[in-house]
Amino acid sequence: MATASLTNNLASITKTADAKAASSKISDTMGKSEFLTLFTTQLKNQNPLDPVKNEAFVAQLAQFSQLEATTSMQNSMTDLVSALKGDRMMTGASLIGRQVAVPDVPAMLSAGQPVTGIVNLPNGADSVKIDFLDESGKVLRSDTLGSQKPGLSSFTWDGKDAAGITMPDGKYFMAATAVLAGQSSKVPVNTMTTVQSVSSDPTTQELMLQVAGGGNAPISSIVRVGF
Repeated sequence: MATASLTNNLASITKTADAKAASSKISDTMGKSEFLTLFTTQLKNQNPLDPVKNEAFVAQLAQFSQLEATTSMQNSMTDLVSALKGDRMMTGASLIGRQVAVPDVPAMLSAGQPVTGIVNLPNGADSVKIDFLDESGKVLRSDTLGSQKPGLSSFTWDGKDAAGITMPDGKYFMAATAVLAGQSSKVPVNTMTTVQSVSSDPTTQELMLQVAGGGNAPISSIVRVGF
């Protein structure tokens, strides 16, 4: 009878293999709570005739410690990203109302005030031709800058066409062509414009500037900041 009792008791004990089989039903994404529950269950129900080896317990404890550290690191990184995002937004907000030079935005002519453009010439230029265009793409006037040193070169437009007539307020565009060693190439023009608002791009998480005239530019494209 003692043998039969021992057999029944052993049959009611969950073996290590059975615990592992049960663990396979748990989601592939196991949290620390599930891990701890599984580990505790193994301790309670291991077969006294076939106990889990110490090495196996040590390995599982190491896995638990690694999981705990990873979870803690993830939480810290989430907090850091949130803090940095807030700091970046505040930095962007400080630009509202300021003048910045960014590419591919319209030049806003207002009350006869001159418009400033900036071109980046890494190798300098023998000359630079600047075209001032209306919204339809019609060239109103062309100016030529002389020899330019490497770096940023700025120029202004007084809002007048080739005949000296002041253009009405509105959107205009500027295009530049640089000549160096007999070779001509188009050069992007950065327009000094006023920042009206700042937002965060949901895809790239980069700050986007909304400027006068309805243009948009990433904050990383700023080449100059003024007042």
